[in-house]
Amino acid sequence: MELQHYTEQILALSQQEDLLQLGRTASELKQNFEDLFIELERQEQVKRLEAADQGNSYEEIDYKPQKEAFFEAYHAFVDKRKAQQQLQQTLEAQNLKLKKELITRLKEVIDNEEKIGTAFQAYKEIHETWKKIGAIPREQRETIQKEYSRLLEIFFYNIKIYKELKDHDYRRNKQLKEDLIFKLKQLRVAALEQRDLEAQLHALQDEWEEIGPVQNEDWELMKTAYWEAVRSIYDKINEHYEAQRQVLKANIDAKKKLVADLAARLNETEQWTSIKHWETQTAFVLDLQAQWKTIGSGSRKDNEAVYQAFRALCDQFFAAKKDFSKDADAASQQIVQKKKVLIEKAQALSSSTDWKNTAEQLKKLQKQWQDYGSAGQRNENKLWKDFRAACNAFFDARQAHFEGQDAANAQNLEARLTLITTLQNFTLPADKQAALAQLRDFQQQFNAIGPVGIKDKQNTYTAFKTRMDELYKDLKLEGQEKERVFFQAKLESMLASPDKQRLLQAERQDIRKQIDFLQKDILTLENNLGFFARSKGADQLRLDVEKKVAAAQEKIQGLKAKLKLIPNE
Repeated sequence: MELQHYTEQILALSQQEDLLQLGRTASELKQNFEDLFIELERQEQVKRLEAADQGNSYEEIDYKPQKEAFFEAYHAFVDKRKAQQQLQQTLEAQNLKLKKELITRLKEVIDNEEKIGTAFQAYKEIHETWKKIGAIPREQRETIQKEYSRLLEIFFYNIKIYKELKDHDYRRNKQLKEDLIFKLKQLRVAALEQRDLEAQLHALQDEWEEIGPVQNEDWELMKTAYWEAVRSIYDKINEHYEAQRQVLKANIDAKKKLVADLAARLNETEQWTSIKHWETQTAFVLDLQAQWKTIGSGSRKDNEAVYQAFRALCDQFFAAKKDFSKDADAASQQIVQKKKVLIEKAQALSSSTDWKNTAEQLKKLQKQWQDYGSAGQRNENKLWKDFRAACNAFFDARQAHFEGQDAANAQNLEARLTLITTLQNFTLPADKQAALAQLRDFQQQFNAIGPVGIKDKQNTYTAFKTRMDELYKDLKLEGQEKERVFFQAKLESMLASPDKQRLLQAERQDIRKQIDFLQKDILTLENNLGFFARSKGADQLRLDVEKKVAAAQEKIQGLKAKLKLIPNE
């Protein structure tokens, strides 16, 4: 997603009428924009460094105008939203004043009005006006509503309306109020969005006020039950907002830790004396940047401050790396000259037929090559290609010499072919364990046969492996037994291969990649657990994620067990 897209999105948000509910959406857009901005600048830094390493110039893309455009739009949104908030607060304050005036007026009716008809008409006017008045400040809602309800009950008692109502009206009102209390209790445990929860609570409170009186002997218990239910919902609402504050704080704390980790690592720059050291630290910094993107936003003030601190440290690191690269280029040229001398020596020895002594000399030259270290990305590959070609010319000639003289190659080939023929005609016994034992014996027999000619190595290995794979497939193994047997057979087959070192190394790398992927997946899943409390079905979501984490951990253990089985040859 391009930076311009985020600017367009924030501008679109600003055009909506109600901005009060869009604060989190805007914050998430800001967070995503900042993450993308960091990533793009990181990419530019990498490209610049790569160009510098290759001796090329690189014109960086300047993303600052897009950043300024986004934050101009973002701050405009924030200001507009703040204005709406202030307007809402003003309206709520006005509404609070109006409701207090109605409460005062209702007190006057209760205390002074003696005519039932007049009093009842005054009550209707007050109540109709009360319903039309909008929201008041959240912290005043319970107190104001409770006082109004108390006065209404006094009013109904004082005008002796209960005498005019029939018994069935009292019973009906009691049932309605009991039903409403039940709805409040259900609302307390319902999985609703915060806005929906508050709206339904206000609606039920309005409905409570619309219900007529009950018998005096029922009222105290019912009133207590009602306010306990209402208060429990207000407690839940307050817990939600407190949880949000804690999430924001936790995000800021996590980001501050990344800043501290990066700052601590930058204090060790004097110890980074090689390109390898700087490559390792670059991977560390890039990993911190990746972690940063997985962390949610905090409060606006704290988020901006910690971002600026993190960005400054990243800039400091890459600037230091650039300075080191300049010095490293000079050192690389010295290594280039030393390695050119080794190439000349290796080329002089490449045609020697003194197999033993020359092999020892070339191994010493290879050791010196490693001790010199890297000659830099621009030079190392070319130098190594020339050096390796000279070494390979000698060792290939030596191998061809010994292979041409080894009469046993023909016997070994015959033994392999005989075994392959036996295997082609072999029928698996009914007993699975006996079958596995026989297959392992075939594998051991094949591994025990000595070398064959170069042109026959791969052909005989492929024929043997193909037939062994067919027989293992015919066993129809299941579950962990299948996994263990197939992997052991795979290892034994690799050990019999003329290219066993490469195959074993590739298998190690593949398993480690799988472990790394699963560990990153677990981290992502665990980070997501903190956000489920705000969604519907949070408990089921949390259970599903925990199951996925457990399954991934089990897979990791199985992969680690496989890794231990691979020999370090």
